[in-house]
Amino acid sequence: MPDNRRFLLQRRPDGEPVAEDFELVTQPTPDLDEGQFLIRNHYASLDPAMRGWMDAGGNYMPPVPLGSAMRASTIGVVEDSRAAGFEPGQWVMGLNALEDYSVGVTGGFTQPIDPAMVPHVTNYLSIFGAVGMTAYFGFLDVCAPKPGETVLVTGAAGAVGSLVGQLAKIHDCRAVGIAGGAEKCARLTGKYGFDAAIDYKAFARDDEAGLSGAIADACPGGVDVIFENVGGTILDAGLMNLNLYGRVGLCGLISEYNTAPRGARNLWQLIVKRASIRGLLVSDYVERFGEGAAQMGQWAAAGQLAIDEHIDVGLEHAFDSFMRLFAGTNDGKMILQIAR
Repeated sequence: MPDNRRFLLQRRPDGEPVAEDFELVTQPTPDLDEGQFLIRNHYASLDPAMRGWMDAGGNYMPPVPLGSAMRASTIGVVEDSRAAGFEPGQWVMGLNALEDYSVGVTGGFTQPIDPAMVPHVTNYLSIFGAVGMTAYFGFLDVCAPKPGETVLVTGAAGAVGSLVGQLAKIHDCRAVGIAGGAEKCARLTGKYGFDAAIDYKAFARDDEAGLSGAIADACPGGVDVIFENVGGTILDAGLMNLNLYGRVGLCGLISEYNTAPRGARNLWQLIVKRASIRGLLVSDYVERFGEGAAQMGQWAAAGQLAIDEHIDVGLEHAFDSFMRLFAGTNDGKMILQIAR
């Protein structure tokens, strides 16, 4: 059996992760016990949530133990099996790790998938995976949009945000996105169909008033729904534009993952506007994934949804690829190809 390359967390990051927090090692591929199967990971999803899993606690999942491979959603092929229902050559998807080979167990998180059902197998990590289901259930269930409403999406050029804007248009809403840089803003309006785009990089880091004014210009009737991925000044600027009974779906706070939490300073607007804010976590909807995937597939087949995937190649590039999420240099869902 080939050796197993593994991307280990060796120390907990203090602020922004650095390469020295991790180590790529080569270890023996584990033997299987009864009820287990061996997966050769072909692709791994790189997500902002992984930054929270590096910390000692206070997250919705246990921290990754030091000296262990970084947890990640992967898709791969069963190489060997001592488990009923999992046969060599079968494609599977599950919550595994950044490593060449992972061990799955009967009754665990790993499930068979059919590559023939999607245009490319990596779509199981994007539109038909946690990304697509976060956009679908987070927007439709948590934000409860109504036709004619204005939806503000932050982190709008990201994998989730770009889908939310498109879902808003499908549901007859006005979609306004906030993204970083002229190129990404052009993609929002030109490819994803947003009605307007705001470049947050055109403003100083803490220029809440300037950004709030730009939102007001792009949303002259105010904002009914905020789908929040960023936090910080961007969230505060959005809150100042909420309409009466507005809703905020809190999906992420990526601007605060590597720093001491700034906190939202304009929460008082929830009182003034009798608005609500609700956190969302895609794992709450696992039993309904079939419903969401079927509907997203229909919209995609009809040309109503576009999805971009940014695929870097090589487990040795795991750190640099992960840090793209915070530098904003990825163009679409960030995926790492492990098997060459």
